[in-house]
Amino acid sequence: IIPQDPEYHPLNKKISDTVGLWRKKLSEEDYEQLEDLLDLRSQSDSLHAAASFTYGFKLGAAIMLEVLNGKGELVRKRE
Repeated sequence: IIPQDPEYHPLNKKISDTVGLWRKKLSEEDYEQLEDLLDLRSQSDSLHAAASFTYGFKLGAAIMLEVLNGKGELVRKRE
C-alpha cells in the first residue's frame, strides 16, 4: 500500500538522504547497528499499523451492527 498523501514521497527521500549521510559519517560497525535499530523500528511500526487496522475494522463492524440492529446509543429513534 502506497499512501496518496503528497508528503509521502518527499519524506521518504529525506529519510533516504539522511541515512546516506549517516552511512558516510559512521564506521561500518556503527552503521550496521543503526540499520539494525531502523529495522527494529520498522517492525514495531508494522505491528502498530496492523493493530490499528484490526481495531478500526472491528470498531467499524460493531458500529454497522449497532446501526443495523436499530438499537443502542448510536441510533436515536424519531419521536
